[in-house]
Amino acid sequence: MATTEEVLGRDAEYLLGHESKTISKEDLYVPGPDFVDRVYKSTDRSPQVLRNLQSLFDHGQLGGTGYLSILPVDQGIEHSAGASFAPNPIYFDPENIVKLAIESRCNAVASTIGALGSIARDYAHKIPFIAKINHNELLTYPNTHDQIMFGSVDQAHKMGAAAVGATIYFGSAESGRQIQEVSKAFERAHELGLATVLWAYLRNPGFDKDGTDYHTSSDLSSQAIHLSASLQADIVKQKLPTNNGGYTAVGFGKTHDKVYSDLTSDHPIDLTRYQVMNSFMGRAGLINSGGGSAENDFVEAVKTAVINKRAGGMGLIMGRKAFQRPMKEGAEIIRAVQSVYADESVTLA
Repeated sequence: MATTEEVLGRDAEYLLGHESKTISKEDLYVPGPDFVDRVYKSTDRSPQVLRNLQSLFDHGQLGGTGYLSILPVDQGIEHSAGASFAPNPIYFDPENIVKLAIESRCNAVASTIGALGSIARDYAHKIPFIAKINHNELLTYPNTHDQIMFGSVDQAHKMGAAAVGATIYFGSAESGRQIQEVSKAFERAHELGLATVLWAYLRNPGFDKDGTDYHTSSDLSSQAIHLSASLQADIVKQKLPTNNGGYTAVGFGKTHDKVYSDLTSDHPIDLTRYQVMNSFMGRAGLINSGGGSAENDFVEAVKTAVINKRAGGMGLIMGRKAFQRPMKEGAEIIRAVQSVYADESVTLA
């Protein structure tokens, strides 16, 4: 297999040679084999929650490293089943979703209550489940783009899940209700001993300004991460930042000049480090998403992993890049990402 440097090609020096001057890596709670004992054990989480978190960190190719590689396949609801699975129809069967995660040696598989529940007796003991309990369904017309509950924490617990997952559309008109629902769900999850994972998405047409999409700006997306950590998410999933200055462009909310002069730069690693800073300096693990499938998936997935790892993130959660192609090819992309986190030469910036 090609080295990380070889895969990055002409971007290798830009990404691997970058030295972050925004905030020291020494100030971060960085992933490592002892992360549960070093960081999570200081929280109010119960021994059962710690055990389930440890099961995530101990499983798969990255077991024992403190990094996570998660296969998420909830797109059958979030993007419609036809749009998601037509390129590779075997994934209409949830069993193949789990098989891909096992074949790829992921730490965990994330999917819907229905998908995981349909095969729980066969697989819940073979790979940790992250059961998503809310979704944005796309059949209502006109669509309202709202995250609504599809299942309960108790259902996830009964099927043997190690964690529950939920999404909040921060910035949307419905976000207040979603925050309250997820807060109660996460409280119940911790009561039952389950870990919590929050998909911290932004959603507001006002975040598109003068032809630029600020839904993935470092400053706005980082505030969504901070809110997620405040909701006691053990792990926060966020898109990789693509720009900055969302607050100033939109002209709403509060920020500070030093966010842009001292705490970020235009380098993607520094933009992502600001996301880590907002996850309580890394106490709530930040995992970035791999994004949709495109022509250069292999290279783009490796780039995202390098940026996340060097920024101080905890791993990658990648779905469409993997399941919208033959299982062998999908597994190869996931393993390429895992090799970045296993590569000791890829260090914190």
